[in-house]
Amino acid sequence: MLTEHEAEEFRIRSLIEKWALSRDAGDWASFESVWHDDGWMTATWFQGPAADFIAASQAGWEAGVSILHFLGGSVCTLATNTGAGDRAIAQTKMTISQRAEVHGVTTDVTCTGRFYDFLARRDGRWGIVRRQPIYEKDRLDPVDPAARLSLDPELLGSFPAGYRHLAYLQFNLGFQIAPGLPGLRGPAVELLYREGRDWLDGSPRPGVPTASSLRSPGSAV
Repeated sequence: MLTEHEAEEFRIRSLIEKWALSRDAGDWASFESVWHDDGWMTATWFQGPAADFIAASQAGWEAGVSILHFLGGSVCTLATNTGAGDRAIAQTKMTISQRAEVHGVTTDVTCTGRFYDFLARRDGRWGIVRRQPIYEKDRLDPVDPAARLSLDPELLGSFPAGYRHLAYLQFNLGFQIAPGLPGLRGPAVELLYREGRDWLDGSPRPGVPTASSLRSPGSAV
């Protein structure tokens, strides 16, 4: 029989799985249910309120954008400070897969990392207050192994190592790209960890999203 602590961890894991399955299946009502009203999403191509992210995801789905998410192991830390209320931080291994044409070649980009989630239980319901992916490494491959793909090395090298191929593909599709997002190591991910600890200790807000400026197609490399 599960302890109450284990039961809460199970509920949070179920919520995280629901995010991926609902998002990738285009079940927008279910996708909306995993967020709290003040939820915030940061991704390479989007930074803003969860409601706007849901709308942008739906618009992309209807336009044929192909982005899928695969989940791995997950660790959840529940707040032990009784003054912090019902809060948690969850880290979940994930892979983002996107298919699109790059320079006339159909490609798949695969990015591996973690979802770092700030969660709260309000009125008996767990929901995501902030999701910040951590981008660890990625690669870009032609769908046809016989196809030849040549990338612009200067443009590719201008993006952070953890998501440079994902950013390259999305940039060429016309998306604005957030610089300086957390990777496996470095100041951005260390700041995120501190914000997570502060959230569990009762901070009034779930940190500050790290993307303050965007790279747009046509901007200087």
